Amino acid sequence: MLIFALQNAISLYALRPLNKMIKVLVQLANGFEEMEALIPVDIWRRAGFIVETVSVTGNKTVTGSHNIPVIADHLFEEANFDDAQMIFLPGGMPGSSNLDAHEGLRKQLLIFNEQGKNLCAICAAPLVLGQNNILNGKRATCYPGYEKELIGAFLTGSNVEFDGNIITAKGAGVAMELAFSVTEMFLGVEFTMQLASKMQVSPAVIP
Repeated sequence: MLIFALQNAISLYALRPLNKMIKVLVQLANGFEEMEALIPVDIWRRAGFIVETVSVTGNKTVTGSHNIPVIADHLFEEANFDDAQMIFLPGGMPGSSNLDAHEGLRKQLLIFNEQGKNLCAICAAPLVLGQNNILNGKRATCYPGYEKELIGAFLTGSNVEFDGNIITAKGAGVAMELAFSVTEMFLGVEFTMQLASKMQVSPAVIP
């Protein structure tokens, strides 16, 4: 059984593009939606991404909207944004509003956008992009009821929406779909399908 498992792992990572290191910084504020944060973290780490969770609270322990505490890898002030390819904003309330209130994060989002680096947000968190004028002229989606916060966006209502360097998604129920969609964007269809198969994911979930 161990040999079989090792063969499966080797065959999967043989599909992974060489020298393709992807670093994602997941921003956590008190009141974040746990599924929206941790399902992507789990899947992206399985895919071989460097995924670092970052607390914007001044404390490494961040409590989600369902009172689940999570210990972040870094405080915001310690995180290295320079070598990251993507910032990910989980939703939830008041987590999304707390992210938007963090001046340092807002500055990093603008820097990433100017550099054409990926910005990804789910549920209510696209409001952070909207409030910082990052969605102007972009297709975007969000949790129903937050559309007015996506200033300047073309609202599509899709589960997951890509437009240039901007990725948005609807809510907790599509967190897995979002995670696989981003994996496909970086590493391709074949790798993503094989990863999902090894996780016993229903084909209906795969984008």
